[in-house]
Amino acid sequence: MDRILVTGGLGFIGSHTVVELQNEGFEVVIIDNLSNSSLNVLEGITAITGKTPIFEKLDLRDKAAVQDFFLKYNNVTGVIHFAASKAVGESVQEPLMYYENNLNTLIYLLQELAVKPDSNFIFSSSCTVYGQADEMPITESAPIIAAESPYGNTKQIGEEIIKDTCKVKPNLNAIALRYFNPIGAHQTAKIGELPMGVPQNLVPFITQTGAGLRDSLLVFGDDYPTSDGTCIRDYIHVVDLAKAHVVALKRLLNKKNTTNYETFNIGTGVGSSVLEVINSFERVSNKNLNYQIADRREGDVISAYADTTKANNELGWKAQSTLDEAMLSAWMWEQRIRNL
Repeated sequence: MDRILVTGGLGFIGSHTVVELQNEGFEVVIIDNLSNSSLNVLEGITAITGKTPIFEKLDLRDKAAVQDFFLKYNNVTGVIHFAASKAVGESVQEPLMYYENNLNTLIYLLQELAVKPDSNFIFSSSCTVYGQADEMPITESAPIIAAESPYGNTKQIGEEIIKDTCKVKPNLNAIALRYFNPIGAHQTAKIGELPMGVPQNLVPFITQTGAGLRDSLLVFGDDYPTSDGTCIRDYIHVVDLAKAHVVALKRLLNKKNTTNYETFNIGTGVGSSVLEVINSFERVSNKNLNYQIADRREGDVISAYADTTKANNELGWKAQSTLDEAMLSAWMWEQRIRNL
């Protein structure tokens, strides 16, 4: 049984990936510093899978602590690295925090993996590496242009760090999954997105507004060159995304990768506007959502949705859930945590 490290494993995407890994028979060790997550998520993972993953509370910015971890767990055969700060708007306001947290932690992990005889690394990247792409849908060969935010820049730089390391470390095999906009929750409603404070992402803000926690939702801009004037994104169900990580990890463990550094877009291949997401929520919840149009938000690109041909063909993975299914799962999760 392979032992897999999942950093940020109590976060939104991380926790769903831990569930899928355990369902596939992997033994999981979670590292999380609980800065943007809750220890209660462990209970949800256990309730779904019937097994409690090993948990280490650790801050990956502490290089000595990372070194000690790999001495203790020297039989880890794969690492899935989620632990990072991820809000575009916040990164514009706090760039140094983002560079420290997102890059130092990656470097410390790679320094440990680079000296192991065989290392397998899945990197949580993002479509933000493409910036405002000229053509839709976005393929993996699209140019990496200047990022619109420090968050996006940390993902660009992160990929470059991994790629450069792989060039000189043939023992390191890595895949960067460039995913689009994860939404939804596990179908059991036992785990889901749990933002601390004011949500930075659209869907939890929608569900919190629907639940009465927020007076209204702000839609940032309705004057973009799109069908309804609002930004377009590729919204992927978090369970579909989690399964993509397991498939990518198996590709490396089974030596099916064609080079020791690969990239894949992970999305649905369909773009949905902000207003379309709001309409989807209203359909599945039977609620009218109170929203207001606000000024554009700095750092937002107009449109971003994936060409998933490479992931479909080479990974053998394809998103299964619809936008309505994802929104319904997010609403069920919101109702559960609010006891509605």
